[in-house]
Amino acid sequence: MNCADWETRVTLHAGGDLTGAKAMEVEERLGECSACQLLWSGVRESLVELQAAHGELPAAAHFTAVRGRVMAELERSARPWRRIAWISVAGAAALLLLLTVWPGRGVPEAPRMLARIPPPPEVVKAAQPVRPVVRQAVAQVPRKGPLTIKLQTADPNIVIYWIAD
Repeated sequence: MNCADWETRVTLHAGGDLTGAKAMEVEERLGECSACQLLWSGVRESLVELQAAHGELPAAAHFTAVRGRVMAELERSARPWRRIAWISVAGAAALLLLLTVWPGRGVPEAPRMLARIPPPPEVVKAAQPVRPVVRQAVAQVPRKGPLTIKLQTADPNIVIYWIAD
């Protein structure tokens, strides 16, 4: 660990706020690290100067109240994941609300056919009998199978096949 990880514990120990196993860990660290020793001695000197500047100490209740607020703030800042968790929960709720309120895409309109079917031919009654027209026989090419016509629509999923004999 580097010294930045120990700053809070070393300063609490210099003020006499650590006891037991935590105080022993800090004392072991002070024996190993000269930078932590320098921080500890600086805090101790500052406390001695402050105590000398204030000849009369405030009531113990004031110390207890201030110490409690400081310790609560240290505890709160030691757990930043709670703040991040609340921010992520709020963001997810806002996103969910946005998705439910935002107007979505409607059902797509059905494709329209552009082809027109011609009307059937008109049958006209002839006044005179129609003579058959004689034409020369044209050789017809035999088809191998039925005639298939493929109609495509605007929607690529809809294809119409027309099979004629």
